[in-house]
Amino acid sequence: MLTPFVYARERVEIEDLIGQLLAARGATLSTAESCTGGLIGERITAVPGSSAYYRGGIIAYADAVKVAQLGVSSDVIAREGAVSEAVAAAMAAGVRDRLGTDFGLAVTGIAGPTGGTEVKPVGLVYIALASPQGVEVRRQHYPGDRETIREATCRSALALLHRALR
Repeated sequence: MLTPFVYARERVEIEDLIGQLLAARGATLSTAESCTGGLIGERITAVPGSSAYYRGGIIAYADAVKVAQLGVSSDVIAREGAVSEAVAAAMAAGVRDRLGTDFGLAVTGIAGPTGGTEVKPVGLVYIALASPQGVEVRRQHYPGDRETIREATCRSALALLHRALR
């Protein structure tokens, strides 16, 4: 069944639909990005009028930024690693709290081509969405080169947010 994966009957970008849904609710969004380096924020802000619902984002590429700007515990990073469910959840909750938004969307992962291990291979990403209902985290593993992994992560993060808003 394709219904959960179809978000429009005509050609429309998912970020446009997200904008419509956020605006209709009077809700706000913030983002915390590691492996995507701002791609999600770029897609959201490509929509005219996005300043009505998008408050901003933090590109937390370094662990020190995750700790200082998003409130991620350095103990959690040391124990779980920067690419983990716990860190993604903390990033999403942290950006939601720090920027005072209804929704916080976060990603962390290994885009490659280096940095992967047997336990955490290149292409492993965690996507988290913090909302008034709590935090949801998805683990994904994408094949391909660096750009393919970053784009797939961005698309999946937007899809997760869209599903939550529908």
